[in-house]
Amino acid sequence: MEIELLVVPDCPHEAAAAELITTAVAETGVQATVTHTVITSQDQARRRGFAGSPTILVNGSDPFEDPAAPAAMACRLYPTPEGLRGVPALRDLRRALKRVAEG
Repeated sequence: MEIELLVVPDCPHEAAAAELITTAVAETGVQATVTHTVITSQDQARRRGFAGSPTILVNGSDPFEDPAAPAAMACRLYPTPEGLRGVPALRDLRRALKRVAEG
């Protein structure tokens, strides 16, 4: 499985997102390669379907995609049980990884 963390420069949620990915991979036991990509322009954001920072792609797809959200060089908020946060809930990322792993 390929997991890519997309962020804007100096994203305040980058470290939390990286830690979340590490935890979710460890807890699910999936085999994954994790890469980081810094998005530096609106054009690059548009080409990558980048909905804000951080965005987590699993095998090239955004499991938290909102089709109505435009490409944006901005912070991204995720709905969680505790309200809007800068990273998705761990349980939601675990579910996404398991769905992909199970095919």
